[in-house]
Amino acid sequence: MTSTLEWFKSSYSSNDGPDCVEVAISPADAGVHVRDSKDMDGARLAFEASSWAEFIGSMSTMP
Repeated sequence: MTSTLEWFKSSYSSNDGPDCVEVAISPADAGVHVRDSKDMDGARLAFEASSWAEFIGSMSTMP
């Protein structure tokens, strides 16, 4: 149930343009939800917290 999620702008998003990724943590299962702020009613991705942590961790190793 994503309607009760509190969304926040990702720190990886820019303040200069319309491209924005928003993230929310589900209080029910600690899952991480991701959406495009330009289409708040559009598709959303959901990840287990451990998978999200692995993804974010891999970003720090990118050139």
